[in-house]
Amino acid sequence: MTEQATFAGGCFWCTESVFKQVEGVEDVVSGYAGGHVENPSYKAVCREETGHAECVQLTYDPEVVSYEDLLSVHFTTHTPTTLNREGNDVGTQYRSAVFYHDETQREAVEAFIEEIQPGYDDDIVTGVEPLETFYRAEEYHQDYFEKNPNQAYCQMTIPPKLDKLREKHTELLA
Repeated sequence: MTEQATFAGGCFWCTESVFKQVEGVEDVVSGYAGGHVENPSYKAVCREETGHAECVQLTYDPEVVSYEDLLSVHFTTHTPTTLNREGNDVGTQYRSAVFYHDETQREAVEAFIEEIQPGYDDDIVTGVEPLETFYRAEEYHQDYFEKNPNQAYCQMTIPPKLDKLREKHTELLA
């Protein structure tokens, strides 16, 4: 039986690329969550008109990879201490967030943040929000790095995140 998890950590192209490497993650969908507009468009999200964050929704096998392992990957492959920013990407759509699916996930992420906070010089600003609705992003955003490996943005931002993943989570790689 699979479960789902939803994470925002900057540009969804980067977040998608990271989680696609994790063993036990069966599907990664780029999309939007945490806003107030139904069926938001990428342009509206980028103009900060909808309140949504770019995020990914994972379908994973909890017998292969735990929710806590996914949290660990999320928190070590983006910067959870910068508000509405990941690298050069600035705006509320790039905020750090965990959209929990149930109370068990909420409790797990809150405990996880409390446990790792002492390892950071600055406060973790990751939002912990209930997932109300996840909207799948436009098709051209799905599998973006695989489809556009030579795109300049991808070349600059995704390889360092994949390097962090390999460095800190070798045991979780597919």
